[in-house]
Amino acid sequence: MVDLFDKRYQSAQRCDLNKKISSSRPLIGTAKVPGDKSISHRALIFGAIANGETRIKNLLQSGDVLSTKKCLEALGVEIDKVGDEFLVHGRGKRDLKKPSQLLQCENSGTTMRLLMALLASENVTATLTGDESLSKRPMGRIAAPLKAMGANIRLSDKDFSPIEILQNKDGRLEAIQFELKIASAQLKTALIIAGLYANGVTILKGKIQSRDHTERLLKDFGVELKLDSGEIRIEPGQELRATSVVVPGDPSSAAFWLAAGSLVSNSVIEIHNVSLNPTRTGLLNALQKMGASIEVFNVEDQNESYGSLRVKSARLKSIHIEEPDIAAIIDELPIFAILASQAEGKTIVKGAGELRVKESDRLEAIASNLRHMGAKIDIFEDGFSIEGPQKLKGARIESNHDHRIAMSFSIAALVAEGESEICDVDSVGISYPEFYSELDNLLRGNIV
Repeated sequence: MVDLFDKRYQSAQRCDLNKKISSSRPLIGTAKVPGDKSISHRALIFGAIANGETRIKNLLQSGDVLSTKKCLEALGVEIDKVGDEFLVHGRGKRDLKKPSQLLQCENSGTTMRLLMALLASENVTATLTGDESLSKRPMGRIAAPLKAMGANIRLSDKDFSPIEILQNKDGRLEAIQFELKIASAQLKTALIIAGLYANGVTILKGKIQSRDHTERLLKDFGVELKLDSGEIRIEPGQELRATSVVVPGDPSSAAFWLAAGSLVSNSVIEIHNVSLNPTRTGLLNALQKMGASIEVFNVEDQNESYGSLRVKSARLKSIHIEEPDIAAIIDELPIFAILASQAEGKTIVKGAGELRVKESDRLEAIASNLRHMGAKIDIFEDGFSIEGPQKLKGARIESNHDHRIAMSFSIAALVAEGESEICDVDSVGISYPEFYSELDNLLRGNIV
C-alpha cells in the first residue's frame, strides 16, 4: 500500500518541470517551512535501532527522507504514519534484516553515508545504490575510516556507489582514533554510529565543529557522548531508548524566505518554529552582518532551540566569509550568492570547495546561472567573489536537477528584469515539496 508520504513525492517525480517567474510585487505573509532534513534522517535511523517505539512529529516528508524511510523498511523496520506523527518500531541494535533487494538511496547522500556505517556496524550484507547524481558523489571519505575499524566495504571505482557492505568475519568493529580533515556532519555521524558498536572507545578529533544534531539527538535517545575540547569520545555498548522527537523547521529552507524578504522591496515575511541550533545559523548571522532587518522572537531554548523570524526588506552590504564559517552556511551558499549580487561592495567566499561535490557542482552552477542573468562573478576552486549591487535580467536557469540551485534562482528571478524560466523544478521535492505553493501564497499577500 502506498501512503500519502509516497504519493506526494512520486507525483513530483513523474516528469521534469519548468517554472516561469517574473519580477515581484512585495512578499507579505507567513511562510511555512518543513521539518529539518538533517534531524529527520537521524530521527528515523536512531529510532530504527532503539528499543521501543519512537514517535516523530513534523518529520520532513520529502524525497531524501523518503529514501531513508524506504531503506530502513527494507531492513525490516516498521514505520507507520498515524495522524501527524511517524511511529518507528525500533528493532534494537544488531537486529536489522538482510534486505532482499538493492537499497535505493535515490539522490540522498545522507541516506547512503549513514547507512554505510549502520550496515557495517550491524554486520548486515547489503548493496547501496543511488541515482546518476549520487553515483558521482565521493563515498571513500566514509569508507576509509570504517575499513580501518574492520568493516568489509567495496566501492565502485574506489570512491563511488554502488557500494557493497559485506559481513565482517570478526563480527564486530574495532574502535579507532580518527582526525576529521573536513568539517562533515555526515562523516562525523557515521563514525559516531560505528563507535557505538565497536570494541573499545572511539575518539574523533580534528574538524568536528560541524552541525551537531547527532550529538543532541542521541542524548534524547539515552546515549552519552563525552564532548571534551577538541574531541568526541564514543563509549561502546550503549543501547538507544525510544523517545519522542519534535523536528523543528529547517533553517536551510527558511533561508530562501530570509533572502526574498530582504531583497524584494516592501516585503514582510514571518517564519515560525525554525531551528536556531548555533551550528545552523550561518546564513542568519551573515545576513545580520550585511545589515538585514531580521527580528528573532518567541525563542524556545531546548536541546534543539527554535524560534520565530520576521524579515523586512533592507539595503545590504558586502561581507567576507572564510573557511571557519563555512560549515554553518554550506547548504545556504547558493542563496547567499544571490544576496551577495545585490549587496553594496565586494563579497568574497573562501573555503567552500565542498560545494563542488554536492548534488551538482554548485560553484559552477552559481556562476553559470548568474552570468546568464547578466551578472559578473569570479569563481575559484573553493569559493567566489562578486561585486554588487548588480542588475539581474530574466534568463533560462539550468538547475542541474539540484534543489538548492532551483530555489535560489527562483528567488533571484523575483528581483530580475523580465521573466526567468527555472528548469527542472521538480527537484525541490528532495527537500521542500511545498516551496512553490508557499511562494505563491506570499505573492498573494497573506497578511502576517
